[in-house]
Amino acid sequence: MSEEHQFAPFIRILGKGKNGSRSLTQDEAYHAMRMILADEVEPLQLGAFLMLLRVKEESPEELAGFVLAAREAIILPDNAPAVDVDWSSYAGKRRQLPWFLLSTLLLASHGVNVFMHAIGGRKDDRVYTPETLTILGITPCHSLQEAANRLRDQHFAFMSLEALSPKLYQIIEMRPLLGLRSPVHTLARMLNPMRAPVMMQGIFHPAYRDMHQLAAQLLNQPHVAVIKGESGEIERDPDSACLVKGVHNGELTEETWPPMFDNRHVKDASMDIRRLPALWHGDIVDEYGLAAVVGTTAITLKTMGRADTQDAALKMAQDMWVRRSANWPV
Repeated sequence: MSEEHQFAPFIRILGKGKNGSRSLTQDEAYHAMRMILADEVEPLQLGAFLMLLRVKEESPEELAGFVLAAREAIILPDNAPAVDVDWSSYAGKRRQLPWFLLSTLLLASHGVNVFMHAIGGRKDDRVYTPETLTILGITPCHSLQEAANRLRDQHFAFMSLEALSPKLYQIIEMRPLLGLRSPVHTLARMLNPMRAPVMMQGIFHPAYRDMHQLAAQLLNQPHVAVIKGESGEIERDPDSACLVKGVHNGELTEETWPPMFDNRHVKDASMDIRRLPALWHGDIVDEYGLAAVVGTTAITLKTMGRADTQDAALKMAQDMWVRRSANWPV
């Protein structure tokens, strides 16, 4: 009889039937992901593991274990500057432009170190971060050392997941083969490879809000804000109330930010990404875009502890926009 593969017990835990299966513990999830990232798992096993998790839906403990293993596999340069805010972008925008990118650049232009990681286009009807950053004059970093240098010089750096973690990217690219997204989509959002004390999180399905919040608490993430962002990105929809679920020094928090407009705006028909640099330079007026930029920045500032109240955070974000350098960086 053949000896059982070391990864088989993890599959058995998840798939032992209606009454016999259970979620992985955080430690089990950590060891399972370590094996996956070390290429110690057969392709058939990986597919079975991912789909069992997808059917069950990952738990906060599993997600935390996966994140710890993935972070451990990423080697940071010795001279990397401290990162203030981690910003993930894995959804793409389909109703409105990715105005949140101007929020990250606004923060960076005022000395906040922001590290962004993302994936490129997957659906034809969406606008994705890598392509839009190019219009803004920002090229991706191909290594963490390059990202460290960029952060030191410009306070903003962007890496694709493919460059940051080729194995995680490879697993995400299995979606057309498997027909379903895998837990790696959620894991990538929480990667925070540079160990920033503030982690911003955007989700589309409200059920994932609690999962991200609880996983962040298990990871001892000092500060996190999880929002149902526009199209699933980290962007406050100024037309709607915004529930922010957070973690601050181990304590779970929750607050609702009110709508910034009385009436809803219609879907952007053109999705012309050239309007982002135009708004930054003051060449156009876009009340929705400006509100999304300022509103998203305000939530980030409050999460960072730069402001004690929503009104103070919003006023600070508005002042930052007024004082922005129109020539930086776009």
